[in-house]
Amino acid sequence: MNEDKGIRERVTRQSEEAIGKLAQEFLENPLVSGALSRAFETRERAVRAQEVAMGALNLPAASDLERLTRRLRGVSQRLEGIEDGIDRLEQRLETVGAQNALEQRLEAIDQRLAAIEEALRAPSAAG
Repeated sequence: MNEDKGIRERVTRQSEEAIGKLAQEFLENPLVSGALSRAFETRERAVRAQEVAMGALNLPAASDLERLTRRLRGVSQRLEGIEDGIDRLEQRLETVGAQNALEQRLEAIDQRLAAIEEALRAPSAAG
């Protein structure tokens, strides 16, 4: 079993090396590299021609859609940041509102105590 695994790994490694060498020689061939260069240049010209044609028809090209998508993602991220800021602000305002309510209750208690003190002083002043 281990012997089969070792043979398999050796054959796999030798096959990968052979394919790598073949690909390297293939790419170093001037005829192949020239053909690849011309193919990429042709592709670029076709893309530019497509963009011009789409522009003439007033249709967005793929690059326009990609650019729009990136901008939309940026706007979305900024909007999420703004929403998070608003949430934090609401939490702070709720805290401040609770503090104001507490202060109002304390003020009402103070006023009530002052009224009670006044009422307690009034009979003793009359007597």
